Amino acid sequence: MRENRLRTLWKSGGAAVNGWLAIPNGFSAETMAHQGWDSLTIDLQHGVVDYQAMVTMLQAISTTGTVPVVRVPWLEPGALMKALDAGAYAVICPMVNTREDAQRLVAYTHYAPRGTRSFGPVRALLYGGADYPQQANDTIVTFAMIETAQALENLDDILSVEGLDAVYIGPSDLSLALGCRPVFDDVDAPVAQAIDHILARAKAHGLVAGIHNGTPEGALARIAKGFQFVTVSSDARLMAAGAQQVLATMRATPPTATPSNSATY
Repeated sequence: MRENRLRTLWKSGGAAVNGWLAIPNGFSAETMAHQGWDSLTIDLQHGVVDYQAMVTMLQAISTTGTVPVVRVPWLEPGALMKALDAGAYAVICPMVNTREDAQRLVAYTHYAPRGTRSFGPVRALLYGGADYPQQANDTIVTFAMIETAQALENLDDILSVEGLDAVYIGPSDLSLALGCRPVFDDVDAPVAQAIDHILARAKAHGLVAGIHNGTPEGALARIAKGFQFVTVSSDARLMAAGAQQVLATMRATPPTATPSNSATY
Protein backbone atom coordinates (compact mmCIF):
# COMPACT_ATOMS: atom_id res chain seq x y z
CA MET A 1 0.00 0.00 0.00
CA ARG A 2 1.11 3.56 -0.68
CA GLU A 3 2.91 5.10 2.29
CA ASN A 4 1.04 7.64 4.40
CA ARG A 5 3.69 10.34 4.65
CA LEU A 6 1.96 11.91 7.63
CA ARG A 7 2.72 8.84 9.72
CA THR A 8 6.29 8.72 8.43
CA LEU A 9 6.85 12.39 9.20
CA TRP A 10 5.38 12.14 12.68
CA LYS A 11 7.37 9.01 13.49
CA SER A 12 10.56 10.95 12.78
CA GLY A 13 9.42 13.73 15.11
CA GLY A 14 8.59 16.17 12.33
CA ALA A 15 5.61 18.45 11.79
CA ALA A 16 3.37 18.43 8.73
CA VAL A 17 2.48 21.73 7.07
CA ASN A 18 -1.09 21.38 5.86
CA GLY A 19 -2.91 23.45 3.26
CA TRP A 20 -6.68 23.95 3.25
CA LEU A 21 -9.00 23.66 0.25
CA ALA A 22 -12.36 25.42 0.28
CA ILE A 23 -12.64 26.06 -3.48
CA PRO A 24 -14.44 23.22 -5.31
CA ASN A 25 -12.12 22.90 -8.27
CA GLY A 26 -9.66 20.27 -9.49
CA PHE A 27 -7.29 22.75 -11.10
CA SER A 28 -6.96 24.93 -8.01
CA ALA A 29 -6.39 21.79 -5.90
CA GLU A 30 -3.75 20.59 -8.36
CA THR A 31 -2.05 24.00 -8.28
CA MET A 32 -1.98 23.97 -4.48
CA ALA A 33 -0.66 20.39 -4.42
CA HIS A 34 2.27 21.32 -6.67
CA GLN A 35 3.46 24.00 -4.22
CA GLY A 36 4.94 21.44 -1.82
CA TRP A 37 2.45 21.16 1.05
CA ASP A 38 2.93 18.03 3.15
CA SER A 39 -0.82 17.50 3.06
CA LEU A 40 -3.94 19.22 1.77
CA THR A 41 -7.32 19.09 3.46
CA ILE A 42 -10.51 19.29 1.42
CA ASP A 43 -13.11 21.00 3.59
CA LEU A 44 -16.60 19.51 3.28
CA GLN A 45 -17.81 21.17 6.46
CA HIS A 46 -17.40 24.89 5.84
CA GLY A 47 -16.05 24.98 2.30
CA VAL A 48 -18.36 25.00 -0.75
CA VAL A 49 -17.22 21.55 -1.87
CA ASP A 50 -19.62 18.71 -2.65
CA TYR A 51 -18.79 15.01 -3.00
CA GLN A 52 -18.21 14.99 -6.76
CA ALA A 53 -15.94 18.02 -6.57
CA MET A 54 -14.06 16.33 -3.73
CA VAL A 55 -13.33 13.31 -5.93
CA THR A 56 -11.86 15.46 -8.70
CA MET A 57 -9.80 17.34 -6.11
CA LEU A 58 -8.46 14.08 -4.67
CA GLN A 59 -7.49 13.03 -8.21
CA ALA A 60 -5.71 16.36 -8.68
CA ILE A 61 -3.80 16.03 -5.41
CA SER A 62 -2.74 12.54 -6.50
CA THR A 63 -0.56 14.07 -9.23
CA THR A 64 1.88 14.84 -6.39
CA GLY A 65 3.18 13.24 -3.20
CA THR A 66 0.97 15.50 -1.06
CA VAL A 67 -1.16 13.53 1.38
CA PRO A 68 -4.92 13.91 0.70
CA VAL A 69 -7.02 14.72 3.77
CA VAL A 70 -10.77 15.35 4.02
CA ARG A 71 -12.65 17.18 6.75
CA VAL A 72 -16.09 15.63 6.75
CA PRO A 73 -19.21 17.66 7.54
CA TRP A 74 -20.08 15.78 10.73
CA LEU A 75 -19.72 12.56 12.69
CA GLU A 76 -21.80 10.55 10.23
CA PRO A 77 -20.78 7.09 8.99
CA GLY A 78 -21.73 7.58 5.35
CA ALA A 79 -19.70 10.77 4.95
CA LEU A 80 -16.62 9.28 6.60
CA MET A 81 -16.73 6.03 4.66
CA LYS A 82 -17.33 7.71 1.30
CA ALA A 83 -14.39 10.07 1.88
CA LEU A 84 -12.12 7.11 2.63
CA ASP A 85 -13.49 5.09 -0.29
CA ALA A 86 -12.67 8.04 -2.55
CA GLY A 87 -9.02 7.92 -1.49
CA ALA A 88 -8.63 10.21 1.52
CA TYR A 89 -5.59 9.13 3.55
CA ALA A 90 -6.75 11.02 6.65
CA VAL A 91 -10.10 12.30 7.87
CA ILE A 92 -10.81 15.15 10.26
CA CYS A 93 -14.14 14.88 12.07
CA PRO A 94 -15.69 17.96 13.71
CA MET A 95 -17.46 18.23 17.05
CA VAL A 96 -16.19 15.09 18.79
CA ASN A 97 -17.42 15.85 22.30
CA THR A 98 -17.53 12.57 24.22
CA ARG A 99 -15.78 9.23 24.50
CA GLU A 100 -18.74 7.66 22.71
CA ASP A 101 -18.30 10.12 19.81
CA ALA A 102 -14.63 9.15 19.55
CA GLN A 103 -15.47 5.45 19.67
CA ARG A 104 -17.96 5.86 16.82
CA LEU A 105 -15.41 7.82 14.81
CA VAL A 106 -12.82 5.07 15.17
CA ALA A 107 -15.37 2.39 14.33
CA TYR A 108 -16.55 4.17 11.17
CA THR A 109 -12.97 4.56 9.88
CA HIS A 110 -11.71 1.01 10.49
CA TYR A 111 -12.62 -2.30 8.90
CA ALA A 112 -13.73 -5.23 11.05
CA PRO A 113 -12.77 -6.60 13.47
CA ARG A 114 -11.45 -3.22 14.66
CA GLY A 115 -14.42 -1.25 13.39
CA THR A 116 -17.60 -1.16 11.33
CA ARG A 117 -16.40 0.47 8.11
CA SER A 118 -18.29 -1.01 5.17
CA PHE A 119 -16.14 -2.49 2.43
CA GLY A 120 -16.09 -0.71 -0.94
CA PRO A 121 -12.82 1.20 -1.50
CA VAL A 122 -13.77 2.09 -5.06
CA ARG A 123 -11.07 4.70 -5.69
CA ALA A 124 -8.96 3.99 -2.61
CA LEU A 125 -7.72 0.81 -4.29
CA LEU A 126 -6.45 2.87 -7.23
CA TYR A 127 -4.73 5.39 -4.98
CA GLY A 128 -3.58 3.16 -2.13
CA GLY A 129 -2.77 -0.05 -3.94
CA ALA A 130 -4.04 -3.61 -4.31
CA ASP A 131 -3.38 -4.49 -0.65
CA TYR A 132 -5.43 -1.53 0.61
CA PRO A 133 -7.99 -3.79 2.36
CA GLN A 134 -5.25 -5.44 4.41
CA GLN A 135 -3.30 -2.27 5.26
CA ALA A 136 -5.91 0.50 5.50
CA ASN A 137 -6.56 0.20 9.24
CA ASP A 138 -2.89 0.90 9.99
CA THR A 139 -2.38 3.49 7.27
CA ILE A 140 -5.37 5.86 7.42
CA VAL A 141 -5.12 8.67 10.00
CA THR A 142 -8.18 9.58 12.08
CA PHE A 143 -8.42 13.07 13.61
CA ALA A 144 -11.03 14.11 16.18
CA MET A 145 -11.71 17.83 16.38
CA ILE A 146 -11.64 19.30 19.88
CA GLU A 147 -13.52 22.57 19.75
CA THR A 148 -16.16 22.73 22.50
CA ALA A 149 -16.36 23.12 26.26
CA GLN A 150 -17.89 19.65 26.46
CA ALA A 151 -14.93 18.15 24.60
CA LEU A 152 -12.56 19.87 27.04
CA GLU A 153 -14.44 18.35 29.97
CA ASN A 154 -14.21 14.90 28.38
CA LEU A 155 -10.73 15.35 26.94
CA ASP A 156 -8.92 12.44 28.59
CA ASP A 157 -11.83 10.10 27.93
CA ILE A 158 -11.72 11.05 24.22
CA LEU A 159 -7.94 10.77 23.95
CA SER A 160 -7.89 7.34 25.55
CA VAL A 161 -9.99 5.74 22.79
CA GLU A 162 -7.90 3.09 21.05
CA GLY A 163 -7.50 3.69 17.34
CA LEU A 164 -7.69 7.47 17.49
CA ASP A 165 -4.50 8.89 15.94
CA ALA A 166 -4.70 12.64 16.40
CA VAL A 167 -6.72 15.62 17.50
CA TYR A 168 -7.31 18.82 15.57
CA ILE A 169 -8.11 22.09 17.29
CA GLY A 170 -10.48 24.56 15.72
CA PRO A 171 -9.43 27.78 17.49
CA SER A 172 -12.46 29.79 16.35
CA ASP A 173 -15.11 27.37 17.60
CA LEU A 174 -13.12 26.73 20.76
CA SER A 175 -12.94 30.50 21.31
CA LEU A 176 -16.70 30.89 20.90
CA ALA A 177 -17.30 27.98 23.27
CA LEU A 178 -15.21 29.75 25.91
CA GLY A 179 -16.90 33.13 25.38
CA CYS A 180 -14.00 34.66 23.45
CA ARG A 181 -13.32 36.20 20.04
CA PRO A 182 -13.37 33.66 17.16
CA VAL A 183 -9.80 34.03 15.83
CA PHE A 184 -7.04 31.66 14.71
CA ASP A 185 -3.74 33.01 16.04
CA ASP A 186 -4.02 35.84 18.56
CA VAL A 187 -6.44 33.99 20.80
CA ASP A 188 -7.64 35.26 24.17
CA ALA A 189 -5.97 33.99 27.33
CA PRO A 190 -8.58 31.32 28.27
CA VAL A 191 -8.32 29.84 24.76
CA ALA A 192 -4.52 29.88 24.82
CA GLN A 193 -4.63 27.97 28.10
CA ALA A 194 -7.11 25.46 26.66
CA ILE A 195 -4.94 24.95 23.56
CA ASP A 196 -1.86 24.31 25.71
CA HIS A 197 -3.87 21.86 27.81
CA ILE A 198 -5.11 19.92 24.76
CA LEU A 199 -1.58 19.73 23.38
CA ALA A 200 -0.15 18.47 26.67
CA ARG A 201 -2.86 15.84 27.15
CA ALA A 202 -2.57 14.64 23.54
CA LYS A 203 1.16 14.12 24.00
CA ALA A 204 0.54 12.30 27.27
CA HIS A 205 -1.75 9.88 25.42
CA GLY A 206 0.69 9.45 22.53
CA LEU A 207 -1.49 11.28 20.01
CA VAL A 208 -0.51 13.92 17.48
CA ALA A 209 -1.96 17.40 17.97
CA GLY A 210 -2.95 19.61 15.05
CA ILE A 211 -4.36 23.11 14.84
CA HIS A 212 -5.62 25.68 12.33
CA ASN A 213 -3.59 28.90 11.93
CA GLY A 214 -4.10 32.13 10.07
CA THR A 215 -0.46 32.95 9.33
CA PRO A 216 2.89 31.18 8.82
CA GLU A 217 4.21 32.93 11.90
CA GLY A 218 1.37 31.54 13.98
CA ALA A 219 1.96 28.05 12.61
CA LEU A 220 5.70 28.19 13.31
CA ALA A 221 5.06 29.29 16.88
CA ARG A 222 2.77 26.32 17.40
CA ILE A 223 5.26 23.89 15.89
CA ALA A 224 7.75 25.23 18.42
CA LYS A 225 5.24 24.37 21.17
CA GLY A 226 4.97 20.79 19.93
CA PHE A 227 2.15 20.70 17.38
CA GLN A 228 2.91 18.24 14.57
CA PHE A 229 0.14 19.18 12.13
CA VAL A 230 -0.36 22.87 11.35
CA THR A 231 -2.74 24.31 8.79
CA VAL A 232 -1.93 27.71 7.32
CA SER A 233 -4.85 29.78 6.00
CA SER A 234 -6.78 28.36 3.00
CA ASP A 235 -6.78 28.49 -0.78
CA ALA A 236 -9.52 31.11 -0.83
CA ARG A 237 -7.80 33.31 1.76
CA LEU A 238 -4.42 32.98 0.05
CA MET A 239 -5.93 33.91 -3.31
CA ALA A 240 -7.64 36.95 -1.80
CA ALA A 241 -4.46 38.02 0.03
CA GLY A 242 -2.39 37.70 -3.15
CA ALA A 243 -4.90 39.75 -5.13
CA GLN A 244 -4.99 42.42 -2.43
CA GLN A 245 -1.20 42.65 -2.46
CA VAL A 246 -1.12 43.12 -6.24
CA LEU A 247 -3.83 45.79 -6.14
CA ALA A 248 -2.19 47.60 -3.23
CA THR A 249 1.07 47.75 -5.19
CA MET A 250 -0.70 49.04 -8.29
CA ARG A 251 -2.59 51.70 -6.38
CA ALA A 252 0.53 52.83 -4.54
CA THR A 253 2.21 53.53 -7.89
CA PRO A 254 -0.42 54.74 -10.37
CA PRO A 255 0.47 53.93 -13.99
CA THR A 256 1.55 56.84 -16.15
CA ALA A 257 -0.65 57.95 -19.02
CA THR A 258 -0.03 56.27 -22.38
CA PRO A 259 1.60 58.71 -24.83
CA SER A 260 -0.78 59.67 -27.64
CA ASN A 261 1.60 58.40 -30.32
CA SER A 262 1.97 54.97 -28.73
CA ALA A 263 0.28 51.91 -30.15
CA THR A 264 -2.67 50.68 -28.13
CA TYR A 265 -3.56 46.99 -27.95
